Amino acid sequence: MPRQKILFVVGPTAVGKTDVAFALARRLGSEVISCDAMQVYREVSIATNKPSPKVLKTVPHHLIGHVPVEQKFDVVSFRAAAVREISRLLADGKVPVVAGGSGMYMQVLLDGIFEDVGKAPGVRPHLEARADAEGVDALHRALAGVDPAAAQKIHPGDRRRIIRALEVYASTKRPISELQKSRRGLWEDHDVSVFALNRDRRVLYEAINARVDKMFEEGLLDEVRRLRAKPLSPTAEAIIGIQEVWGYLDGQYDLDRAKYLMKINTRHLAKRQLTWFRKDKRLQWIDVDKFPGVEKVVEYILSQTGIFDILKEKGSRH
Repeated sequence: MPRQKILFVVGPTAVGKTDVAFALARRLGSEVISCDAMQVYREVSIATNKPSPKVLKTVPHHLIGHVPVEQKFDVVSFRAAAVREISRLLADGKVPVVAGGSGMYMQVLLDGIFEDVGKAPGVRPHLEARADAEGVDALHRALAGVDPAAAQKIHPGDRRRIIRALEVYASTKRPISELQKSRRGLWEDHDVSVFALNRDRRVLYEAINARVDKMFEEGLLDEVRRLRAKPLSPTAEAIIGIQEVWGYLDGQYDLDRAKYLMKINTRHLAKRQLTWFRKDKRLQWIDVDKFPGVEKVVEYILSQTGIFDILKEKGSRH
């Protein structure tokens, strides 16, 4: 039995993922599953650049506005919700379109996760205290002693991942690098194609700057002001725009400075996203500047997956 197809459209912020995913899902008669760590929050639409109400009405999108800003929403929660939607679409004979800019969310879908393993009480607080007392470098050396493969992959300054790897080893007596090999994700069981959109860096930065200006025109100040009374989850608090606007509201700098900081921080985000995606050799890169429009990008994606021929065959029957 042929493996079922799943399409991913990923890339840096402001590259045009929303438009391509929308056109692709509409062409396929399918739906979009968001792979965005920030659009998941209900009360933030402008700062996270959610798809327009018209887009959401025309093509169903999932995991957008999914939880309140007070709620913690991590990769484990995301994967469970996304897999449910993907499984439902596959059961209906549709090709799911997963779209977004979160490399970590993409990876846990493609390769699986084991976050519920190795969380014995007291282990993490002990490691946190040790990191404070001895430094992260000392923990990285300890990790190299019990799991050289993991230590080689994890940056010596990445406190969170180092502590997680040591926590797993202390709790299970098995290296995290060994456990990771037993994970199963969509990649093992389905016909997955991952397309990463990119464009000239100068053009991308111009698009980011224009988007930030538009956000302020659309009411970003009022949106962020309404969040001040809410106890935001750590992830929601990290949405670009919130801290920058709060600084303006607190009188730390003027509005032009707030806009400047948003543009700079968004450009830094785009660079981090590109760095993450470029590490994964399974991605097929598309330079959107080489195509005259979104529909041509969609046609190219369909032609690369074999779906284009299926659609043409279906069209000839009617």
